[in-house]
Amino acid sequence: MADKERSWDCKIRLSLFLIIVTVWGTISEQIRYSIPEEMQKGSFVGDTAKDLGLDIKELSDRGVRIISRGMKQYFALSLNSGHLYISERIDREEICGRLENCLLNFEIFVLDKVKLFAVEVEITDINDNAPSFPVEEVELKITETTGKGEHFLLPEAWDPDKGLNSLQSYQISKSKHFSLDVQTGVDGGKYAELVLEKLLDREEEKIHQLILTAADGGDPVKSGNVKIRIIVMDVNDNAPVFSQSVYKVDIMENVPVGFLVLTVNATDQDEGINSEVTYSFRKIEDKAAHIFQLDSGTGDISVVGNLDFEDSEIHEMEVQAQDGSGLSSRAKILLRVIDANDNAPQITVTSLRRGIIEDSLPQTVIALINVQDRDSGVNGEITCTIPDNLPFRLQKSFDNYYSLETTRAPDREQISDYNITITATDQGTPPIATTTFLLLKILDKNDNPPIFSQTTYASYILENNPKGASIIVVKANDLDLGENAKVTYSVTEGQIQEAPLSSYISINSETGTLYALRSFDYEQFREIRFQVQAQDGGSPPLSSNVSVTLFILDQNDNSPHILHPSFPTDGSTGVELAPRSSEPGYLVTKVVAVDADSGQNAWLSYQLLKATEPGLFSVGLHSGEIRTARYFLDRDALKQSLVVLVKDNGQPPLSATATVMVVVADSIPEILSDLSSLSAPVDPQSNLTLYLVISVASVSCLFFTFIIVLVALRLRRWRSSQLFDSSSVTFSGVPVSQFVGLDGVRAFLHSYSREVSLTTDSRKSQWKFPSGSCSNTLIDQHPSEKSGPLLIADDSNINKEGQVISQLLGRFTIRFLRKCRKAFSWGTSQRICGSIQKKSQTVESELLQKVGGNILLSICRMAIYILVKK
Repeated sequence: MADKERSWDCKIRLSLFLIIVTVWGTISEQIRYSIPEEMQKGSFVGDTAKDLGLDIKELSDRGVRIISRGMKQYFALSLNSGHLYISERIDREEICGRLENCLLNFEIFVLDKVKLFAVEVEITDINDNAPSFPVEEVELKITETTGKGEHFLLPEAWDPDKGLNSLQSYQISKSKHFSLDVQTGVDGGKYAELVLEKLLDREEEKIHQLILTAADGGDPVKSGNVKIRIIVMDVNDNAPVFSQSVYKVDIMENVPVGFLVLTVNATDQDEGINSEVTYSFRKIEDKAAHIFQLDSGTGDISVVGNLDFEDSEIHEMEVQAQDGSGLSSRAKILLRVIDANDNAPQITVTSLRRGIIEDSLPQTVIALINVQDRDSGVNGEITCTIPDNLPFRLQKSFDNYYSLETTRAPDREQISDYNITITATDQGTPPIATTTFLLLKILDKNDNPPIFSQTTYASYILENNPKGASIIVVKANDLDLGENAKVTYSVTEGQIQEAPLSSYISINSETGTLYALRSFDYEQFREIRFQVQAQDGGSPPLSSNVSVTLFILDQNDNSPHILHPSFPTDGSTGVELAPRSSEPGYLVTKVVAVDADSGQNAWLSYQLLKATEPGLFSVGLHSGEIRTARYFLDRDALKQSLVVLVKDNGQPPLSATATVMVVVADSIPEILSDLSSLSAPVDPQSNLTLYLVISVASVSCLFFTFIIVLVALRLRRWRSSQLFDSSSVTFSGVPVSQFVGLDGVRAFLHSYSREVSLTTDSRKSQWKFPSGSCSNTLIDQHPSEKSGPLLIADDSNINKEGQVISQLLGRFTIRFLRKCRKAFSWGTSQRICGSIQKKSQTVESELLQKVGGNILLSICRMAIYILVKK
């Protein structure tokens, strides 16, 4: 026996090297192998990598796998060699039963190529099963009167192998009374009958022992035995007879346990014990033996196990009826199982990708789906669907395979992942559906720039802020994920007053907080406009800009600045003139001040802080105008010192003071008489006064020289024309002058006090020549019928010689300007006045300046008068 097993093992190993591999190309690129059953685990099946044209080095990278169709995984694929191996024991009889061709089908899925290869492995039969009988011993009862040639049915042996390996012959042990007759049925099966060759004699031998041997055609031959015990009995000449030789029954697969399939019936014409019929299965498969049960007394066949159409569509069996004397007959039963829709579809999802990029192109394959239904016919027809509101579709590829594809590019910012419901429904009644879920993540792509929470930003900060003060926080959000959503902030380059913007403002690149790098000054600039850029961390990065306006708010940090009178720098005192005959409300001068702040911080108010004579002058609260509050009295001092306070409206308020020196006088001699009292200390080292005196003396000499020359010419003409009268000096045709005399001086001083502002700092003094001043002083008067005196002596202090000089000076000036009006202009006179003003540094120079100014003003006014007359 051991030799036989060793021989069998060698043959199995030998068959490993004799495997016939056949490959057929089909529409689905199918390959086919043929191997014998019962090969050891790890046995070689075929070089699959070579047959599929795959590179062995790329097998692991391509993601090759085996997909079985709801069965045990009998094969494995080596990723190192590309060979197909056996992973489980393969028993053809267990897998395929009585099927003529035993085929195992599976698919090899190549992820990289998104391609399936159908593999079909044919399992060939080997002689691994010996014929066997359903019982170990058979008892036959034969009457001694049975004639020669009578046939008795013997139990049929069962060999699950196919072809030559199946049951081929029967043999019986030697006996002089019996022989063996082997018959072949219409289905090709062989069954044996015992033939009586010699009459039995009960008295000679009551029991006969025989051995029936069934053998197959394998190499080596395998066989099985059954003992036949023959009891010689008295006469029983009628065997049971079935009502039908073949019973055909259709039964639904979903019948419950205990369901009565059919009742077989056999009758015996004998009487007594010879007519009592008992039923038994003469031939039945192992699976059927666990499903059906036969009542030996009634012949009822009922269901005791799970009847499944998918396991076996037809059950074939034989029933034997035997009477009490041992005569028997047989009947064949064919049970056809009708399929019921009792199996739900099976869904196998081979996931190709767990996630896809959000801008994937349409028809991008996501997964392959295989659906199977063990039912047949309409019950096995399956439809596979997914919801309509998804950007995906199921495209049937071949057989029962579907590919899940995209119909449009998904957007992760709208939906970040999809839980795809796949439903497979059969066409049975009622239909059965199976649902599975596929979770698909949408991978992010940098397709969204950062978006600021506001279209523009505006912030306010007080000036004089501390360095490093936080200004405002800008915030931008990016709808992407990860690095694509990581936002960094920066300030775009720019300039503020020719300085880089980065020297004023900085930004935290992570939080978007803006900081001031220096203290801002409202008076330098009132707002800063710039742009902040938000950039994500994608590749390539995306960015967006937003405009930011920083408004600088004013603080009361500037005191009022006095423009007029300006503060002296050389120790001199600004002097304003006021005629002693001025009426109350007379405008002496005006304090002009500005404040660099804005708003209420720049609202200025004026008040008289200190005065030599309280109540003599008043200051306009908002105008700064210094006016006389009453008439001047004789006891009022010639020099009046006024301190004016200029205060803004800030909190706390800031202020500045201006000192105004007012000289009260009606005439120039009066002013000159008090010159010493108005003088201020003079720097002994300064030569300015000397230069001014020399300049005034030179001008005076020049004028007097012209006067003498003109007087001489006039006298000469007068003598020749006898128009000059020695008793009365008159100039006919010349209007009475208003420049000399008390009224003329008052008018002149009044005009000057309104139009000329003098300070001790002559470099900052201002001169103004309005046209209205000329019209107020030079009045167009018609000459009287009588030639009046040219000089009106209203002041006793002025002698006739001075009057004559004044008249001559006036006539000289008129004629001089008439001669030179084409050479001189208003601007020339103004420049002369300005040059004199710029040279004045002390009180004496101021008075000289005023005298020279009076002279030049007189010249200008007379020139205007002459030009108007012309």
